[in-house]
Amino acid sequence: MTAYVFPGQGAQFPGMGKDLYEQNEQARALFERANEILGFRITDIMFEGTADELKQTRVTQPAIFLHSVILALTSDNFAPDMVAGHSLGEFSALVANKTLDFEDGLKLVFQRALAMQKACEINPSTMAAILGLDDKVVEDVCAGIDEVVVAANYNCPGQLVISGSNAGIEIACEKMKEAGAKRALPLPVGGAFHSPLMEPARAELAAAIESTTFNTPICPVYQNANALPSTDVAAIREQLIIQLTAPVRWTQSVQKMVEEGATKFIECGPGKVLQGLIRKIAPEAEVESI
Repeated sequence: MTAYVFPGQGAQFPGMGKDLYEQNEQARALFERANEILGFRITDIMFEGTADELKQTRVTQPAIFLHSVILALTSDNFAPDMVAGHSLGEFSALVANKTLDFEDGLKLVFQRALAMQKACEINPSTMAAILGLDDKVVEDVCAGIDEVVVAANYNCPGQLVISGSNAGIEIACEKMKEAGAKRALPLPVGGAFHSPLMEPARAELAAAIESTTFNTPICPVYQNANALPSTDVAAIREQLIIQLTAPVRWTQSVQKMVEEGATKFIECGPGKVLQGLIRKIAPEAEVESI
């Protein structure tokens, strides 16, 4: 069985999607429709902008979504048996498996980006990558800190990203090193994604999700918050709302897909981050890009 996977924030790069726009008429029409929906020419920033311009959350999230989704929609052989996306990539996956249509997916992603940006301004916060520790050790260290610090992204065995207040992350990095971490690296992000500090964004996004039409998907989506497959529209909607304040269980999602028959993973979007993670989680699986 073939699983299509979709990357999240951090996969962006200057010039992303330009070849697709120039070489494919259907892609060009979708990019131009996106410019209309967003009210600004995101394609100008994607194709000609700097890395710093692309880093703004209000640009990054729709840019990665567009690159990923348009690749899927214009691919000749797109036939997923299952889909999953890392954080933001879950929205791309839900367009790819027909749960959301293109326009609704883009509108939700843009609302999500703006809501997250706002939450970051309310609660100055950050994230850090912890390398070389068991998940349980990382969780225990976080639990022992008298600040908001939680496990946020279970990326692959030995790589877990934590999320929390600026002070909490600083304390956690020191304690992780004391516990034997190979690295404890603060990340250049705008806030504590996938933590309780995203609650203002979750509440805002929930209203938008509840008022959006969701369709019956063509194949299961393995969702971040519970790492389980779903084709039930009500359950998908609920998990998508929970996702903003819950950890991304990527390791567990890939393991579950393999357990349920996935032998090939195709990354659909900018970069190759997910391929690298999947090779560490499921070395026996075939991995490639669309």
